[in-house]
Amino acid sequence: MSTPKRDLTRIRHNTKIVATLGPGSNNVQLLEDMIRIGGLNVVRFNFSHGTAEFHQENARIVREASQRAGREVAIMADLQGPKIRVGKLEGGSIELEAGEKLLLDAALEGEGNRERVGLDYRDLPNDVKAGDILLLDDGLLTLIVDSVNGSEILTTVQNSHVLKSNKGINKQGGGLSAGALTEKDFRDLKTAVGIGCDYLAVSFVKSAEDMKIARELVEQEMKGSDAVRPGLVAKIERVEAITNLDEIILASDGIMVARGDLAVEVGNAAVPALQKRMIRRARELRRFSITATQMMESMITNPVPTRAEVSDVANAVLDGTDAVMCSAETAVGAYPFETVRQMAIICAAAEAEQDSLNGVSEEHNEEAVGINLAIAGGAVNVARAVNAEAIVALTESGSTAFEISRHSIQLPIYALTPSISAQRRMAMYRGVRPLRLATSTDHDTALDEVEAMLVERKVLSSGDKYIITSGSRMRETGSTNMLQVFVVR
Repeated sequence: MSTPKRDLTRIRHNTKIVATLGPGSNNVQLLEDMIRIGGLNVVRFNFSHGTAEFHQENARIVREASQRAGREVAIMADLQGPKIRVGKLEGGSIELEAGEKLLLDAALEGEGNRERVGLDYRDLPNDVKAGDILLLDDGLLTLIVDSVNGSEILTTVQNSHVLKSNKGINKQGGGLSAGALTEKDFRDLKTAVGIGCDYLAVSFVKSAEDMKIARELVEQEMKGSDAVRPGLVAKIERVEAITNLDEIILASDGIMVARGDLAVEVGNAAVPALQKRMIRRARELRRFSITATQMMESMITNPVPTRAEVSDVANAVLDGTDAVMCSAETAVGAYPFETVRQMAIICAAAEAEQDSLNGVSEEHNEEAVGINLAIAGGAVNVARAVNAEAIVALTESGSTAFEISRHSIQLPIYALTPSISAQRRMAMYRGVRPLRLATSTDHDTALDEVEAMLVERKVLSSGDKYIITSGSRMRETGSTNMLQVFVVR
């Protein structure tokens, strides 16, 4: 069977695209096409699967594909966290009928059956009481807790369902005491840091303390190293995380709206409004956000998305998310390239209408504190006033470009940095197009170099106006203190 010819048209989009790597996508040529043509910005490594050697090889593949595509992408290592599951079952599954009793036993060793099912989370009996609702297999099976006796939880099955081995368990309303980081996560964190991940996602976060622990572990692992620390992403998927949302956002570099487990805990109907709240709050607190889970689920087996999926992605873009993410669609799906390309098309179409739908926002809700934030806000306002073609940020760490991206502006933000680590980190920021350029330490010479590069790349042409932010002391982190307007000669 011949491979269908791909559309080679590059789609320009501000919202970043995160794709999960897996057997369906971990080859250099496909990834190169996804980066260069499809519009892929961030590659997610799912540490729920695979060995350290597997992830090391995937990191090599991603970096090679990125180099061949001529565009740096970020690697995000996603830690598994405390997966709470039933144990192994005889024959792999049991068929349950509504109304029957099911005994969950945290002390059971070996395979379970209709009489008794084991648990991989031994503390579950301590976290539940009579009347609690347990949701298994992503909410497809509901159990009501009748009683708890030692290691045993007696439940009543609420709906007929075939329960398979190792299916997940959630408690409606939250309240499970398992910590965010497990022994497996500690080992995986070492692997993630070792492969040079740009972001580290922490699962099942409940409080700012979880993120503090993760940050301390990263520091311990990188002690004595001058390498840039990976940004920390808090996955919001527990009821407790909603309660502690602001403190978690402030303790993180960004958040992921992880709609799967969150929906099981709070109910499907509550998720859309929570999504909007989380994205808005992350932007207000100057952090980035990723929207995830089943965004293009049908494309695991189909070459085009459903209309509902198109609306889902577009609405996340209109909400202001920095990135949209696909999981199984690119990890094991039949159409990974097409999934990323369709996401790019949807993002671009939604962004084209964003200003007319939302109105032009005059951020920020909070007063700017510090020169960097003032320069970022000024760049946006001046760019609008003079009808500039682009905003250009000369940045060492990427912080100025990030602060500019917190404003709802559709104008491209070109971030020029000498640091490959900063370039990769900026791949996550909405609207930011990171480029590597080691400018002169002489300010005027550096500005000439920047303009020449952007003209050569056909970003700017004669007569175009553009805004540039820079530091009077070139090549120093945190020195941005200048805002200028230029017209291309």
